[in-house]
Order: sequence, then C-alpha cells, then structure tokens
Amino acid sequence: MNVIHPTAVIDPGAQLGDHIQVGPLCYIGPKVFLGDGCRLLHNVSICGKTIIGQRNEFYPGCAIGESPQDLKYKGTDTDLFIGDDNVFREQVTIHPGTEVGGGVTRIGHHNRILIGVHIAHDVMMGSNCVITNAVQVAGHCYIEDRCHIGGMSGLQSFVTVGRHAYVAAMSRITVDVPPYLVVHGYDLEVRGVNEKGLKSRWCFTDEQVKQLWAAYKVLFGRNGSTKMAISQRVALLEEKGPHGEHVQYLLESVRRSVLYGVYGRYLESMRRDTPDDRRRFYEESK
Repeated sequence: MNVIHPTAVIDPGAQLGDHIQVGPLCYIGPKVFLGDGCRLLHNVSICGKTIIGQRNEFYPGCAIGESPQDLKYKGTDTDLFIGDDNVFREQVTIHPGTEVGGGVTRIGHHNRILIGVHIAHDVMMGSNCVITNAVQVAGHCYIEDRCHIGGMSGLQSFVTVGRHAYVAAMSRITVDVPPYLVVHGYDLEVRGVNEKGLKSRWCFTDEQVKQLWAAYKVLFGRNGSTKMAISQRVALLEEKGPHGEHVQYLLESVRRSVLYGVYGRYLESMRRDTPDDRRRFYEESK
C-alpha cells in the first residue's frame, strides 16, 4: 500500500511500485517509474524520463530529472537511471543525458549523495560511493565504485574518479583521479594510498595495501623515479610485473589517462560532440 500526501501531485502517466511514501508538495512527472519502497519527503520533484529502482530516499528540495543545462541539448527525451538503496539528501539535483553524450545518466546502488550535490548530464556513477556536501559533478564524468568525494569539490567534464579513491574536501578535479589513492588540492596532488578506507571499509589485506604503496612510490612518490616523465614511470612499473589485480588496475588507469587521455582526462578523447557542434550552437544564437 502506498502512502501519498493529499498535496502531492502525481501525473496519471507515472508508474509507482508498492510501499511508496510521497510527502507534502511533491511532484512526480508522467514518464517517471518509481520502484518499490521509495520514500519522498516533502517538496521533492521527479520528472523527465527517469527510472528509479527500489528503496531510494529523497530528502526535501531534491530536483531529479530536469532538463540538462548543456547548451547543445536539443530537447530529446533522454534517460536517467537510478539503482537501488540510494540516499539523496536535501537540494540534490541530477540531470538526464544529452543527445551527443549517449543520452543516459546512470547512478548505481547504495550511494549516499549529500546536501547540495549537483550531478550533471551523461554522468556515470558506480555503487557504494559517498559524495559529500556541495560537490559539483560536471557532465560526462565517470565515478567508479566505492569512491569518497569530499565537500565543495568540483569535477570538470570528462573526468574519471577511479574506484576506491578518496578526494579530499575543496579539491579541484581537472584530471583523472587514480584508483585506490588519496588526492587533494586546488592544483591536484596525489598524497598516498587510501589505506584507511581500503582496510577498514573494504577489507583489503595488509599485503594488498603494501603492494599499492609500492606502486604509488614508483608512480607518484618522492624518490628518484619522479625525475622521469610519468609515461616512463608507467613503463618502469610495467617492467616490474606481473602485478596483483589492484596494482594492475591502478597501472592501467594511469596509462589510459596519461598516454591516451586529453589533458589527463581519458574520457575527453572519446567525446562525441565536435567543434562543429559547438560552433553551430553559437552561430544559431547570434
């Protein structure tokens, strides 16, 4: 049985599962699917072509599924998919995809998205992430599983944050963040291995963490290898292989960003829009 407050507005076209709670002054649009056990507190808006899984919680002021802010968006019915068991705190905004970006924004499972977070068009987010207050995620970013992003950080378009990474508060993320590591700062610096998170939260063994520290020292540590270009350090670490699963993933991620990325952002090399697309917008706006 669903519990719907009499002041809530639910379009007849919306599809609602079972055991859903909808609080005062909420709005659910005609193309929304809301899975079993979801809970909307007061003043929540969910619209657009938005598919939401089970047991998600939306706190007051959330605006989910509104049109993308990308200047090239042409008004197509693009998609927003949200998995299960996520918590969206007050004033979270999430936009669907754009035509040139693949048309999909996707959020995984068991994430906690805290107050004032913005997740823009075409973002892909994994599961078990914590995105803390006022983080701003630009379009086309990829946040892998089990990441922690500190408050008031900003992610530039096409950035990847690798799995198990820890981004300290008030960081400016303009390049890819390597998995398993800690980064911080306006001019982003790699500070070490996310040892506390890996051991206490995700049950990494001492040996696995030790291997990651050894790889970190070759790639980013303050020893002789840092006099080499990053591409040379990647090659040096490859020569020391074979490596375990996690070191190998770290190595592959850094290689993609450095050797195949644009300005340190691998996804930038895969963007679908062209200079002509951007030029056309400005010409039509004259």
